[in-house]
Amino acid sequence: MQAAREAAAAKRWPGGALWHAREATDALAALQSDAQRGLSADEARRRLREQGPNSLPAPPRRGPLLRFALQFHNPLIYVLLAAGWVTLLLRDYVDTAVILGVVLINAVIGFVQEGKAEQALAAVRAMLASRATVLRDGVYAECDAAELVPGDLVLLESGARVPADLRLLQVKNLRIGESALTGESVATEKDTAAVDQATPVAERRCMAYAGTVVRYGQGRGVVVETGRTTEIGRIGDMVREAAVLETPLTRRLDRFSRQITWVILLLSALTFAFGVAVRHMPMFDVFLAVVGLAVAAIPEGLPAIVTIVLAIGTRNMARQRAVLRRLPAVETLGSVTVICTDKTGTLTRNEMTAVRVMLTGCELAVSGAGYAPIGVFTSAGKPIHPAQHDPLQALATCALLCNDAQLQQDAQQQWQLVGDPTEGALLALAYKAGLDGAALRAQFPRVDAIPFESELRYMATLHRDPQGKAFILLKGAPEQVLALCTLEANGAPVVQSDWLAAIERAAQSGLRVLALARCEAASDMAQLTVADITPRFTLLGLAGLIDPPRDEAVAAVAECQRAGLRVKMITGDHAATAAAIGAQIGLNATLPLDGARIDPLDEAALRRALLQTDVIARASPEHKLRLVRALQADGELVAMTGDGVNDAPALKAADIGVAMGRRGTDAAREAADLVLTDDNFATIVRAVREGRAVFDNIKKSLLFILPTNIGEAGVILFALLAGLALPVTASQILWVNMVSAVTLSLALAFEPPEIDVMQRPPRSPAEPLITRSMLVRIGFVSLLMGATTFGIFEWELARGSSLELARTAAVNMLAFAELAYLFQVRSYTASALHRTLLHGNPVALAVAILLVLLQLAFTYAPPLQSLLGGAALPPSSWAMILGLSLAVFSAIEIEKGLWRRMGLQRM
Repeated sequence: MQAAREAAAAKRWPGGALWHAREATDALAALQSDAQRGLSADEARRRLREQGPNSLPAPPRRGPLLRFALQFHNPLIYVLLAAGWVTLLLRDYVDTAVILGVVLINAVIGFVQEGKAEQALAAVRAMLASRATVLRDGVYAECDAAELVPGDLVLLESGARVPADLRLLQVKNLRIGESALTGESVATEKDTAAVDQATPVAERRCMAYAGTVVRYGQGRGVVVETGRTTEIGRIGDMVREAAVLETPLTRRLDRFSRQITWVILLLSALTFAFGVAVRHMPMFDVFLAVVGLAVAAIPEGLPAIVTIVLAIGTRNMARQRAVLRRLPAVETLGSVTVICTDKTGTLTRNEMTAVRVMLTGCELAVSGAGYAPIGVFTSAGKPIHPAQHDPLQALATCALLCNDAQLQQDAQQQWQLVGDPTEGALLALAYKAGLDGAALRAQFPRVDAIPFESELRYMATLHRDPQGKAFILLKGAPEQVLALCTLEANGAPVVQSDWLAAIERAAQSGLRVLALARCEAASDMAQLTVADITPRFTLLGLAGLIDPPRDEAVAAVAECQRAGLRVKMITGDHAATAAAIGAQIGLNATLPLDGARIDPLDEAALRRALLQTDVIARASPEHKLRLVRALQADGELVAMTGDGVNDAPALKAADIGVAMGRRGTDAAREAADLVLTDDNFATIVRAVREGRAVFDNIKKSLLFILPTNIGEAGVILFALLAGLALPVTASQILWVNMVSAVTLSLALAFEPPEIDVMQRPPRSPAEPLITRSMLVRIGFVSLLMGATTFGIFEWELARGSSLELARTAAVNMLAFAELAYLFQVRSYTASALHRTLLHGNPVALAVAILLVLLQLAFTYAPPLQSLLGGAALPPSSWAMILGLSLAVFSAIEIEKGLWRRMGLQRM
């Protein structure tokens, strides 16, 4: 894709599209733009017509009519619709109305839930700036960023969002935050020098990319790419091209629906042939009976109950600050075997923190995280008092005064940074040392400064003390500052080898190191120039900074590992930093894999490499996509967490994408299935737990619904084969299936997670929806329900009851047998006698009461009697129904005991 993009750009602009590898003057010439006047307004309009606006296409969305129509796209629904059409042709309007009503209820439930899940979180187009300052006809003016074209000259200022991909022409202390694009937590220092063609995006210092934010300084650049041809646009194309994967549940349910549909059709055809050819029954009567058989065998409540279980799981997750955009994604979380997570802002705080101070003769550790000025200094594990430690006070004073950042508390008393993250970390360090920023700045006012520049690699400030004496403070890259120092804080000559060794140790720990120094200046000095920065400084010490891991992320990773989930950290950061963070959170970081090593690997080699490490560094969007696909090719179900634009393609390609809600970019949220509104990696553990519980509850619902359908179908089939009257009609079957089964199944949707849900290994993607042990349970309970239903029907006829009364008794037998089974199916093999009716799930008792009321209405309410063919039952019939229901309960209790003796805990 990158090659195609460069070829297309080369066709538009002579000389090729590798803008970062071209000198600024060459880029201007290729774009036919003038450095002093920019483009003319007429030329800009012409290019806008030819190349289109600087915007990204809106993501496609399904309209409400299509969403509603797709609710009927299910083999089970097709059979029901066919049955409804047949009953309509036969002028059996009551059955037609009931069948179509069931189908419509299913569709409405699915439509409403999907509509809620599809509410737009944001569009990727919002990543582009809305306004830009552009030079046209020699005059700077603001314009809509969508009107920018290649060749426009754009001004960049601190706080502005870069409106298009720019080749920088001029910079003044320009630093751009590119974490959303590259994963780097530290703002990138920019310059105008061309770089090698193979330089990755994160290291192209002469480029400014659309959607990134200017953190400091100013700059000017020429627009080289707009809209879909920008880096953000390229990532957007990758997102659109990434296929939306079916969830494991969707695949299992589709396969199950197809299988059961063919079984029902085959059984119906054979039954019809048997009734006509063998029993010589009237074709019309056999046809009606076969329709009843098909309706009985179809678990028409299954689509509705699956949707309800998923919706309740979605609601539970939302309460735990995890918002789902697609209902089936909740179950997918329960199937995940690997979590690929971004580092910056996901496992880490995305707040640089000073964690180590290296002074002459000692090294101090600093506690605390983020920009909150709260922390303790320790030496060899023992706390020290900062105010009594003069070398620390000197370094902290330099960190505070040679600093342009500010720390402020917001309305929630959270500390927020205004300025550069590195300077924010040094400011927090100074406050932890007990310094008063306002008082110190008033006591030692700044006279002049040399801002940080990438060529100098340091910042220097000139100050005056209350006695009028001047001094210079210096901070910057350790090698640069060390070369300017002659003395250490104790007055001894600088031992370069010792400090270089300390710098190397810190770098190996993943720390970013800054050196701080001071020297005296002439009292009358009023201006500070580069010429004043000569080798005469006293080295105050070094500060080691890192974007620290979140405490809750460490615990969450450990819990994932206990649950059998592999965690892979994929970041754009340097390998040493990534390995250090990975080790701190408990990942295998001994052999970190970086982008340069990934490039030459084929898919098989990449899969082998991923088995040896949990840390992947310097990863581009293409690398992340390859990693996700390699894991999927290895049979893994992959969740990808992230918050940057660079994560969006992998988020969409993963089996489930998890985006951060607060820090996450619009592009990441748009591509994800799940959004964590608290940006807490620990929330994903709760989401996995809920996902596993959802799958358990769907399996329990299947265990509950299928015996009813099979029992009903068995009763009708047996009656047809034996030439007997049908114990239940098609409309009565639908009554039981929808009113009774779905009502009772609803209780299972509220079933809490099993105690061991996070101690199990992940389910195999190949595990069938219905296991062998489940088939045994379904067959056993189906036999119980069929036998008791047919038995009470024949018992009523034998004692002289009417056909309507016998069928009413059969319907109630089915309903109350299901009620008895409900309290057994809540656990796979544990005894129901060890649970109270309200234990963990009060909904079960509520729906049991509701079922009793509905069955009484079916039996005694005249409108339902006439609609469904019911009749009032005498007390003796109720006694038989309740006795047989107790027998069903007891038989299943015995069957569970046998499973326990065989050592089976789950089905």
